[in-house]
Amino acid sequence: MTKKENRTGQVAVIGGGASGMMAAITAAQSGADVLLLEQNDRVGRKILSTGNGKCNYTNLYQADACYHSGNPSFPRKILRQFDVQKTVDFFEQLGISPKNRNGCLYPRSEQASSVLDVLRMECGRLKVRIFTETACTRLLAEKPGFQVQTNTGDFFASKVILAAGSRASSVPGSDGSGYMLAQNLGHRLVPVLPALVQLRCSEKFYPSIAGVRAQGKVSILANRVCVAEEEGELQLTNYGISGIPVFQVSGAAARALYQKRQVTAVLNFLPEMGREELADFLKKRALSRPRKTLEEFFIGLFPKKLCDLWIRLGEFPRNQCVDTLTKAQWKKLFCLIQQFQTTVTQTNAFSQAQVCQGGVDTREVSPETLESLLVPGLYFAGEILDVDGICGGYNLQWAWASGHVAGREAAHA
Repeated sequence: MTKKENRTGQVAVIGGGASGMMAAITAAQSGADVLLLEQNDRVGRKILSTGNGKCNYTNLYQADACYHSGNPSFPRKILRQFDVQKTVDFFEQLGISPKNRNGCLYPRSEQASSVLDVLRMECGRLKVRIFTETACTRLLAEKPGFQVQTNTGDFFASKVILAAGSRASSVPGSDGSGYMLAQNLGHRLVPVLPALVQLRCSEKFYPSIAGVRAQGKVSILANRVCVAEEEGELQLTNYGISGIPVFQVSGAAARALYQKRQVTAVLNFLPEMGREELADFLKKRALSRPRKTLEEFFIGLFPKKLCDLWIRLGEFPRNQCVDTLTKAQWKKLFCLIQQFQTTVTQTNAFSQAQVCQGGVDTREVSPETLESLLVPGLYFAGEILDVDGICGGYNLQWAWASGHVAGREAAHA
């Protein structure tokens, strides 16, 4: 679009990500004349990186616990208005057939670009006017309507949908600028912190186990109280811990760190066994080959790098035979396997987080329409709100649902 083109519309959507494109499409389907303003050189760039490039665009399993907010009932009221079946139907109408992987839905092409392409085509079909490389610097509520100040000039609209995303992602433009626009209009922010992100730990041994993947359980303790736990494939890095279960509990760790609490991650590398069951299992294993060294004893149970670390941390003689282990040594071994403690010092940066927790306080937003309770005619959608989901397509489901509701309401208001 050029500066000479008409810069006035019924609805202006700020942010051309998943929620912004859905909001623009829904508003246009409802008959509104829509402007879509995106500060990057193209819309939907973050969509391309979702689901490891395959775009897990929703999940058949839905529960309140899949979404986090300081106002827990808020997400549910929006998601009920545009549920998973409506998401599936919407994308099937655009040409996306779902591929089901244990409830996670992907496009059959397994290409995130397919999802972005059909959204762009639908915007084109509905004559949504897209302005790229257009960064919004200020939003002014006027009577009537809004003035949207940008680096390329001013836009005017009767209604505005703020769908500018969060600070998460390495995609350029994920700078949280939408928060400032909301704050300038009087909205409060719940502290914005990384979520679905890796955790950095203080111990110096991590380079020696970098690259290890092992099934297990991670529990997050804040001042010795368990605040979150999850099972799955743990990934050990040269600075700390990662993997989907770590992502799932990282929000709780980030909050505790923000609150200046002591954060410890406890790793259990055999969560399927209780303590007594583990003791019986290992001792029976030892009886079958009593002259194996501890190093040989672990072969076939755990990754070698991990076993070498346990031997070193437990100060076991490397060539000690398992039938000579003392009661105290067995106890130490059980703790290393099932209660491996590591001190969490920080999360990775926003640029490495999949989403953020926190954002515009939902107590100042209508839970039915997503309209601001402070500024009539202003709507919110997507990550800019204090709502975030767990891994598995939930954050995109929130984007589709909130974008649909905001677009529908802005067009009809």
